Amino acid sequence: MAVLTPIPVAPVDAPVPMAEPSASGPACSLQRSGLLWQLGIEAQELTTAVGQLAEQLESDDAEVRAQALAELEAALLAEEGNKAALAAKADATCWVIEHLRGQAAYRQQQAKRLTALASGDASRADALEESLVFVLTQLQPSATRFSFPNHELTSRKSSAVVIDDEQTLDAEWLSFTTTSKPDKAAIKEALKAGQQITGAQLLSRRSWRIC
Repeated sequence: MAVLTPIPVAPVDAPVPMAEPSASGPACSLQRSGLLWQLGIEAQELTTAVGQLAEQLESDDAEVRAQALAELEAALLAEEGNKAALAAKADATCWVIEHLRGQAAYRQQQAKRLTALASGDASRADALEESLVFVLTQLQPSATRFSFPNHELTSRKSSAVVIDDEQTLDAEWLSFTTTSKPDKAAIKEALKAGQQITGAQLLSRRSWRIC
């Protein structure tokens, strides 16, 4: 399990020892040594730790998900009096959020591409099957099954209703459905104007975006 609590940093005149990884995950140093490479390592450790917590959010266990969120929130709240450390942890969380969203967008694009390829494959298969059946039934009109060395082409009889002109059907052959849904646009305007509407209320929300 990822840990976001800081670990002490050795004095400047002493070598910085490598921390042994704990059973719960890598400890992330939030102390600023002033060295650029050290700052980079600290940022990477923070991002890795947040990423490990994010992975736990995919768990089927609600307790595991809640624990991961609680750990992240506790790690952020622990830096209430340290603006630099809080900013570092928040920034690392933003990096993970951006990475996950970028990954999600890429996978959505791949899903669309694969869906299009699958649709094309299915269309070609259907066209080939239709052509094969057409030829075979022309040669043997009474056949209901065709056997080949490695495959069989079988058929079953079914029936389906085809509506030629719905407008000419008598009412007894029609089914009627009535649906309704709230007119949120009208309700919103009425609530803004001060009107009280039973069963509805106007909530003010603030949306956030990582830039």
